[in-house]
This record gives sequence, C-alpha cells and structure tokens, in this order.
Amino acid sequence: MKHAPDLESWLNLHLIEGLGNESVRKLLVAFGRPAAVMSASAGALERIVTESIAQRIKQGADPAKIDNVLKWLEDSNNAVITLADSDYPAQLLNIPSPPPLIYFKGRRELLEFPALAVVGSRNATPQGLTNAEAFSESASNAGLCIISGLALGIDTAAHLGGLRGRASSIAVVGTGLDIVYPARNHLLAHQLAKGGALISEFPLGTPAIGRNFPRRNRIISGISHGCLVVEAALQSGSLITARQALEQGREVMAIPGSIHSPLSKGCHALIKQGAKLVENTQDILEELNFMSLNATDINHHAENDAKKSTESTTLLSHFGYDAVNIDTLCARSGLTAEVVSAMLLTLELDGQVSSLPGGCYQRIL
Repeated sequence: MKHAPDLESWLNLHLIEGLGNESVRKLLVAFGRPAAVMSASAGALERIVTESIAQRIKQGADPAKIDNVLKWLEDSNNAVITLADSDYPAQLLNIPSPPPLIYFKGRRELLEFPALAVVGSRNATPQGLTNAEAFSESASNAGLCIISGLALGIDTAAHLGGLRGRASSIAVVGTGLDIVYPARNHLLAHQLAKGGALISEFPLGTPAIGRNFPRRNRIISGISHGCLVVEAALQSGSLITARQALEQGREVMAIPGSIHSPLSKGCHALIKQGAKLVENTQDILEELNFMSLNATDINHHAENDAKKSTESTTLLSHFGYDAVNIDTLCARSGLTAEVVSAMLLTLELDGQVSSLPGGCYQRIL
C-alpha cells in the first residue's frame, strides 16, 4: 500500500520514547521535516533536547512498532494524519502543544465539518442521557459534528445522537485505536468507525492509563468550536474539559438542571462564571454564530416542543422537574394508585418518563 511521503519518518519521530509534543515541535522548527530531524547530528539535537533523548532519536524507534502501524494502515478505513497533511484539523493547530500526528479511523471527510464537543458525567441521570442524545442529534442535523470521549454516560449518549444526525460524530479516545475502552462500548466504537470516526494521539497498543484521559480532553475541546456540558458534578473531568475549552478560546455552554441534583452543580457553576445557558439547539447555534445548514432538519425533541396527545399525558402536569414517587403523584392528581401506576407504565413505554431506583419516576423533558 502506498503511504504519504515521509510517513515512516513521522512515525519514527513520534514513537521515540520520552519525546513530547513540544519537543517535536521545536525539532521541526529547527530542522524542517522529520527526516531531517532523524538525520541530524547528536550535537545539533542536543541544542534542543536532552542528551538521552538525542541518543534515542539517533537510535530510532523500535522498527517493530513502525511495522505494526504500517500493517494497521493496510485497512483503508485507517489513517495517520500529520501536521503536514492538508486535512489535519485546523482547530487543533491553535491549541498549545498540538499532537504532531493523530491516528484516525473512519470517515475522513468529517474533519471538514464544524464541530461541537458534548461532555458530561459517566454516571448520568436518565434526564441527562436523554438531553445529551437529543441535543446531539439535533446539532448534528444542523451541521455540527459531535465530538466526545467514548466514555460511558453522557459521552455515549452524545455519540449515539450524533450518529443519527447527518454530521455524525467523532470519538477522541485515550488509548491506542486498536483498543476499545471501556469494553462495554465496543459496539459503539464499531458504529463510529463505520459511520463516524475515532481519533487518538496515542500510539497503537497504548492501554487505558488514567493520566492520558485529561490529555485527550484538550483535543476534544480543541478540535471543536464550542463545548456543551450536559451534566457535571463540581469536581469532574467535564469541568476540566470546559476550562481547557475556555483557555483555547472556545465557547462554553451548559444545560441547567434541578437545584437538588449534584450533577447539575457543575453546570450551574459554569453558568455563574459566564457559560451560555442552553435550553434548545438554537441557543447553541446562536452562541457559535452558526447558521444551520438546513434549519428544518433540527430535531425539536431536544427543545421538547412536541407533546404526545394521549390520555396518560395529563399526569405529566403533576411531575414538576424533580423525581417523585407514586404516593406524591396520587396526592397531587387526586387519582388512585392503580390509575397512576397504569398511566406511568404507558408514559414509560412512550418514552416520556423514566423509572428510578427507590420507586421514583422522573419526567423526560
């Protein structure tokens, strides 16, 4: 298979153990293309990197690792995109320490779409999952590719919604692209590889290591034009992504929630600090100064404009915004427990309420 010019030199430089992104950037500024870096003298290299790193560069990366990548590239769905490639994501060029190359799997044309990062809690509420999926599908249909991190919870919901929309979804992962983490998202990763895309700056074979996930978060925000936080506790990785987005000059938005929910407190804190309060997809488009490619395609489920007209929906007016149990609904509605239970079953099957632990129910807005 024919590879891009200088690809093996890029891989050789990238796979040098201990050589960070900033050092690679300085070497490229000093010597030009990677091949020139690899052929430079140890003395010249030591003016930029340490003696030990210079020696590693002279020795070159493990040939088996390079061969492994080249074999991986035999699959036409896989690619290595370097700083020298015309479709290297332009947004990433504007962040501190952009990755010299990224491993890519999926639809390469998605890199040309404007993008929205959607992030939030791994332990999301049913309401949060519904919001993430609906807003992501709506934004994707408006022309924004949905970027998230393949984690459980909000990330998963965001990818599923994005994949259903026409601008699809891209996962930025914290492992090598030959590894799926978490394993429970193996099917989702397959769907993204086929209809969306996956990106990693980490070499093939890199396992799930805690310190790598904050690093990948800067790419989630960096490749995007804005970042939407759906649910987040006060101490969460999602707020780290939001802070990185601010530092990168990206717009930060948040969906408010119940004042009683710990997973709303992070969003409320962001809003107090100046993040855009988002109630519908149009809020996102306005904040990004982005005109929907086809406004009629926006999925109004995210804004909850469409209400289903069944007899059971009369019970919805007695829910409010927090979780309630059957006794509370009986007291508010004046209906018997038997009637309320039957209505709840209908509403749950209809996707308008969710059952929660402890016999409680929550309206899906």
